[in-house]
Amino acid sequence: MHESASPRPTAAPRIVLCYPVERRHVSAIAAVARSVLPGATIVDAGQERIVDELPSADIFCGHAKVPLPWDDVVAAGRLRWIQSSAAGLDHCLVPAVVASSIVVTSASGVLADQVAEHALGLAIACTRRLPLFLGQQARREFVRRPTRDLTGATVGIVGLGGVGRRLVEVLTPFRPRILATDWFPVNKPAAVARLGGPETLPDLLREVDILFLCAPLTPQTRGMIDATALGTLRPGSILVNVARGPLVDDVALAAALHSGHLDAAALDVTPTEPPPADSPLWSAPRLILTPHVAGQSARRIDAMTDFFCDNLGRYADGRPLRNLVDKRLGFPEPGLEAPDRIERSPAHGGSGGHGRRDTTTP
Repeated sequence: MHESASPRPTAAPRIVLCYPVERRHVSAIAAVARSVLPGATIVDAGQERIVDELPSADIFCGHAKVPLPWDDVVAAGRLRWIQSSAAGLDHCLVPAVVASSIVVTSASGVLADQVAEHALGLAIACTRRLPLFLGQQARREFVRRPTRDLTGATVGIVGLGGVGRRLVEVLTPFRPRILATDWFPVNKPAAVARLGGPETLPDLLREVDILFLCAPLTPQTRGMIDATALGTLRPGSILVNVARGPLVDDVALAAALHSGHLDAAALDVTPTEPPPADSPLWSAPRLILTPHVAGQSARRIDAMTDFFCDNLGRYADGRPLRNLVDKRLGFPEPGLEAPDRIERSPAHGGSGGHGRRDTTTP
């Protein structure tokens, strides 16, 4: 979604943060703002104060875990740019934001290394049947069981964004045949044997031994792996989801595991987190559940801060922003760039509230 260019106002923006930064991260952001946006105010609102602080923000960077008054924020007309600290955008792409002139950028690819590593680990755990052997160990059993190979397997990747492309790289040493689908089937990596649009998903499902889900959550992808899709997979297939939980029908997945149609599955994400006590996932056989930790890393907040600082410099200079989101699609479109200038709000009296840490650049 291209947006018209706007003149660059001279007013300093109020930058509100809502991701788990430390004081050093706030200082790093302030240092960049000091050099490119003199007079900018940085507020570390956190989850505790984001509802109060967001209405007076010109720039918002974060991912709130609490409901936010987006309709009121949009109506106020002050917010100009949302930098999500997550690759997923359903926390901020509400109808009012989509219909507004607010520019949205995502964190797609910022944690691609970590998520791809986790996906690889889950796949190996499934093929080498590690849960089975760990169970035997707990029972003090020492029994050989057959295992499977990742090497030479046919794998499918749904969603060839930052994570999907990094996954191609980490899988390549295992010499798999890689098939992929993406909303924009362009720039096919050399290691991918076939890349098609979303309409080619049924064909991909019929051919793969292991299916990796790396797609964003959109109205088009919600529930895409339902009973029909699972039934289309080859008997004995393995499913790995490191994307978003609602991509998969968890009831249908549990049924496919119980019936033996799927050999194994591994989920880092579930439709509801944590799954409710009566979720069929808890008792599904040969299922590995990890609690949405694929992107966890000691460096993840550093990486997000570096990314935001780079985009902040681009914003100040009027250069194209990285990961500009097509708001109606719900994810960054390849080649889509930000407008030459993002309209910045005029000067406002006062700071609009007090965050946990407010830093005003000189």
